[in-house]
Amino acid sequence: MAGRVLELRVHGVSNTPPDQILGLQPEPGGDGPRPWLVAGDEVTGFYRSTAAGAADPPTATPPVVEAYSWGQLTSGARTAHDVYRAFWTLVLPFALANVALHARPGIPPDPDQERWGSRSGITAWLLRLFCLSLTGTLALAATGIGVDLVGWQCVDEACLGRIPGPWEFLGHGWWSEGSHPLAVGLLLPIGLLVVLGLLTWRTYQYEAQMPAQPAVPSGEDAGTTATRTTATGPAPSDQRLDNPLQDPTFWCGEGQLRRAAVLHLCTGTATAAAVPLGAVLAMDPPHGAKAAVAWPSVLLFVAVAVIAVVALGRPWLSRRAGATPLGRWSLAVIVLTGVGLAGTVLFLLLPEGPAGSALAALRPPAGCAENPRLAGCQADRSLPGYDWIISWFGTGQVLLLITIGVVSRSGRRALAAPVTAVLLLAAGAAWISGWLPGVAPAPPGLAIWMLAVPAGLLAGTGLLLPRTGPASTAVPPAGHTDLAWGGRGAALIAGFGWLLMIAYCAGVLYWAADRLNNGATPSGRSAVVPPIPVMWAGLAFAIALLTLLVVVVHGAVLFSRIRCREYAGLVPPGNTLSAHEIRRCRDVSTYRALHRLVGEHGIRLVGRYGVVAALLAVSGCAAALSHTRPHPMSVTGWSVVVKAVADIGDSLLGWLPVAIAGLGLLVYRNETVRRSVGVIWDIATFWPRAAHPLAPPSYAERAVPELQTRAAGLLALPENDPRRMDGIILSGHSQGTVLCAAMLLQLPARWRQRIWFFSYGCQLTRLYGRIFPAYFGPDRLPVLADALTRPDALTEAGARTEAGARTEAGARTEAGARTEAGARTEAGARTEAGARTGWTNFWRETDPLGWPVGAGGQDLPVRDPEALHPSDGEVADPPIRSHSGYPEAAEYRRERARVTWLLRRPVPAPRQGVD
Repeated sequence: MAGRVLELRVHGVSNTPPDQILGLQPEPGGDGPRPWLVAGDEVTGFYRSTAAGAADPPTATPPVVEAYSWGQLTSGARTAHDVYRAFWTLVLPFALANVALHARPGIPPDPDQERWGSRSGITAWLLRLFCLSLTGTLALAATGIGVDLVGWQCVDEACLGRIPGPWEFLGHGWWSEGSHPLAVGLLLPIGLLVVLGLLTWRTYQYEAQMPAQPAVPSGEDAGTTATRTTATGPAPSDQRLDNPLQDPTFWCGEGQLRRAAVLHLCTGTATAAAVPLGAVLAMDPPHGAKAAVAWPSVLLFVAVAVIAVVALGRPWLSRRAGATPLGRWSLAVIVLTGVGLAGTVLFLLLPEGPAGSALAALRPPAGCAENPRLAGCQADRSLPGYDWIISWFGTGQVLLLITIGVVSRSGRRALAAPVTAVLLLAAGAAWISGWLPGVAPAPPGLAIWMLAVPAGLLAGTGLLLPRTGPASTAVPPAGHTDLAWGGRGAALIAGFGWLLMIAYCAGVLYWAADRLNNGATPSGRSAVVPPIPVMWAGLAFAIALLTLLVVVVHGAVLFSRIRCREYAGLVPPGNTLSAHEIRRCRDVSTYRALHRLVGEHGIRLVGRYGVVAALLAVSGCAAALSHTRPHPMSVTGWSVVVKAVADIGDSLLGWLPVAIAGLGLLVYRNETVRRSVGVIWDIATFWPRAAHPLAPPSYAERAVPELQTRAAGLLALPENDPRRMDGIILSGHSQGTVLCAAMLLQLPARWRQRIWFFSYGCQLTRLYGRIFPAYFGPDRLPVLADALTRPDALTEAGARTEAGARTEAGARTEAGARTEAGARTEAGARTEAGARTGWTNFWRETDPLGWPVGAGGQDLPVRDPEALHPSDGEVADPPIRSHSGYPEAAEYRRERARVTWLLRRPVPAPRQGVD
């Protein structure tokens, strides 16, 4: 009896419906076959056509087709979860920072081999420290709204009345005295962190997902049972890992995630509470009971910060070890933060001390909201020290990003440049501030901001050092498959996350100041003044948008040139084509040009924009440290242009979070937007949350174990079970290819030898291989090809003569015999290397997201379109399928027939106890 073969199809980012994945065509009357859920649920389910039974009839030539639909994890139709999913788009900066951890080159295949002092270990620690600072950035922005704009600058009921809710009590009585409003203002950042923690805590079940063990057939002996119980569980401890994706805990890090979440939420709370605590300590130094409350709170927050910095490099936060408990250090951080927060609130609610300045004299006078021209209303009465905090905080983040790029590219020896820059900047700031006793004072005209740009450029010289790393044993990469951005990918991706977070926070601060000013321009004469760095952020954002427009225009010019070259290659000399064929050639050349633009120039264009963004970030930090506005209050001449650009940038920043959330909804509802933008989102949420625990959940942490459970379960069924499969064609499209590759690297060898991998629309080389070289680079992608190497008996079956194969298939129908004989003839003509590797990759020159792999598998080009004009009685032109419709291609059907025949050949049973 011939073996049963299943073709398991996994869709990509477009969330293709199950009926389309299965290739079901509607029939007149609507009575045709429909998708049938055979495993899973409506969120992630396995579907077959109602026309097929539970098992593949043994005499059928084509295999049974099954579709795995996982798109509801990241998208879906109009549901009650739209708002919840739109929320995840607002934490996209966290997602990008998390992705940066996986973009490090040189990650060892075994996580236990990574040491803190190694290149990848230092980079990982710096990236986790940067992720922690991003949480602090969000906490600082919320503190700026609640403590500075509302608690400090909103002093009368007219201003407080513009805030939703009954907050007018802060404008009079006991609550308006001293630092009491600041304690109330802390409710906003603390509440935001609580909500963020609760929402993300609900998703930590993703990290708890583990592949289920296949059922053990009755009648097996104890030895076989013991072997099967570890079929999909963790790999043996002595198994060699050649790719990080083979780590059995890679997709299961619930304990690590919960511990990291505690650290982030507590650090964010300490950062928010430190702002009003430090401001009041500077303005009104405490004595007596107030000092007894304040200074222990400071020490507690310092202890939280020290524990966080040290813990980020410890194995209990850098290793994924499944569902492990929080531990005593997590509990200690919770207790220290809670006691410190309670002490801060108590300190702010105590009466003012006799020393220092009266806080009421530093706040804006009452009535500024109604008449900003009153005496004292024109002066900057924002919370003292807040501008200084966020300026230095942002400058430190920029230097940290530069350090990440330096170490990632050139190793720890290149740390000299950024470390020297940091030390010189700190020494210069102390010199200018007069904190260096015995040293001559700084010149009167020297300011701190003048040192920021030279320090940034000095640190940036480390990015220009030669790239170093371990010697590669792989074949030199082909064109346009080299390492993206020269090994600086981790810093670039994290930098884009930082820019987006700064844009979010500046936009929200500007928007809140605008509402509290009743629509008056906050950068002009207004009662409530946003932080000065926010004004510079608006100007920088406008320049960044103009730069992005220049990059887009440059990309359009490149596209036009490539399209002309492609068109010239399609049109023969003398131009003997008809007008219809010429038009079709133009259409084909457009798709081919897009294919080349994305594959050959896409990453390069992103890198060029990243260079401009880095220079803009350094300049913006220097401007923020100047503590001066981008333009004077009374603008004349060129200041009018600067003010107009800054106001436009600030206004755009104010609507940016709303626009991003709206785009997130369109990604889930509109197929066109999802195909163009959703690829970024699905790449960002593919990787597990190993760096930032507050990032959106990884859909792969559920999809990979489910695919593994389904494949191993069907292959492990007893022979007399009608559901059993003797072979599986794992067919992945686009992002589904990445999911399939991750699953195959987790699957034990006893099941892999009965699986053949089909990839199409594959991005494993030009995109994933360049950005994530530790997983899919030229050294690591061949691990997947080696894992799919066929056993000798199956290889010999493909090389048998056609006559012998015909004899074996004598009982088949004449049509079926001819079909499989043709497939066997084609198989025998292929090279031995191609026949030994169970991986076939399909690609088109018109597919902007699909390229050859060249990692040991076989690359089959697919003709697209099939012809330039209609044929066989058809009146419509053959479609240009580009990134879709691979299973309908003739090349795909022929290869599937060949592989189906190979998988139906008997495979020698694996030895007992060998995976």
